[in-house]
Amino acid sequence: MARENRNENSNSREEGSDLIDKLVSINRVAKVVKGGRRFGFAALVVVGDGKGKVGYGSGKAKEVSDAMRKALDSAKKSMVRIPLREGRTLHHDLYGRFGAGKVIIRTAPVGTGIIAGGPMRAVFEALGVQDVVAKSVGTSNPHNMLKATFDALDSMKSPRAVAAKRGKKVGEIVERREEKKSGKNTDTKTDKE
Repeated sequence: MARENRNENSNSREEGSDLIDKLVSINRVAKVVKGGRRFGFAALVVVGDGKGKVGYGSGKAKEVSDAMRKALDSAKKSMVRIPLREGRTLHHDLYGRFGAGKVIIRTAPVGTGIIAGGPMRAVFEALGVQDVVAKSVGTSNPHNMLKATFDALDSMKSPRAVAAKRGKKVGEIVERREEKKSGKNTDTKTDKE
């Protein structure tokens, strides 16, 4: 089967509408017809504004540029807003899955950078995340990795949303997170009499 897979994460450009687009992969696909093979291209693209909005799309066409344009249009339509912590990292650790693709995404302290491979790196760069650690377990298929990453990001809850749902103040939710990190537990009694 005549098929090529080229990953090009470094291909990005700024548009007039301040959207960052990253080309994740291009496949050359062949359709076998009576006279021989007809070749086409399938493109997978991630689009984001660098401030918490991101989407992905795919497109097929006879030419690479047409496939990229179709994928870009599809990605712009599927953009979703993801809440970010301090505009640089995620609020909590995430786990996502799609088919055989599984991803584990963890928050990171300042200065860590984006430690992720393949399609996940493109998503985080387009999203505007600066510090994150991510691991892909299972398939290396870019379509399944992207969908698993978006499955994880869809489960992201900001402290404001959690507080509103529980009827509490944001300070109470964040305060508990800080206590968990430091290992303090205020509910147990340590005094023996």
